Amino acid sequence: MKKLLNKKRVEFLEYIEQHRGYSELTIKSYDESIKEGLNFIEIIEDKDVVIFNLMPYRIHISGLNSKTISKKLSAIRSFVSFLGDNGLNIVLNSNDSVKVAKTLPKPVSHEHILEALQNAKLQERLIVTILYTAGLRISELSSLKLEDIGDEWIRVIGKGNKQRDIPLMNSTKLLIDEYLTTISAKKFLFEKNSEKLSENSLRYIVTKVFRNVSLKVTPHQLRHSYATSLLNGGAPIVDVGELLGHSSMATTQIYTKLGSALKQQNYNKAHPLCGVDE
Repeated sequence: MKKLLNKKRVEFLEYIEQHRGYSELTIKSYDESIKEGLNFIEIIEDKDVVIFNLMPYRIHISGLNSKTISKKLSAIRSFVSFLGDNGLNIVLNSNDSVKVAKTLPKPVSHEHILEALQNAKLQERLIVTILYTAGLRISELSSLKLEDIGDEWIRVIGKGNKQRDIPLMNSTKLLIDEYLTTISAKKFLFEKNSEKLSENSLRYIVTKVFRNVSLKVTPHQLRHSYATSLLNGGAPIVDVGELLGHSSMATTQIYTKLGSALKQQNYNKAHPLCGVDE
């Protein structure tokens, strides 16, 4: 059974890459969780049913934080669902969900972004600018094709191969045009040896740009900055959710909580009576 499951694991990883459009990082995380899980899950074959007892694995990972545990178990559940779709009758035992507290994103201030861009090289400046002004995921930026960049819009293929169009600022378009005069890209906006620049390479560039101004910033924080800037500027939450490529409005609503937190902070700083003992 273990041999069969490992074969199916490889097929599952190919499936989520080719048909679900998952990023390299997500696929790697799923692979690690499934391989780890298969080493601890108690597998019981009972006639036409295979029982996965998750308890030994849950005990093994119990020392991790709840968010990490939830992600690992989610990878196992997705794999089991794939097995079911491919003719294996799997029953999960000890499959209770792990409650994960929703944390607010940590956006980067507009001023800090401008500061980091001042001394950045052209390619570095363009990478940060697109992430900040279009709210792309790093996987979407890596896969951005020249043919999908218009004068006023960028066409993006997101999670699950879902397509969406994002407005392109004129200043960003001018920066793209300037960048393209310095390189000979054939298919993707960011290439190396005729292949798209990897997510890890793009992530490193972003980290480097902000490290130069003594800040620790990830590409996903720039996406957070894009979303919160739009919401704080009055953009409807439905529009922001579509621009981000969210499949659920609940995901976008996390950013509205952040907007309220920022408003409270600004109020506390601005009002003369705040902080004054009554």
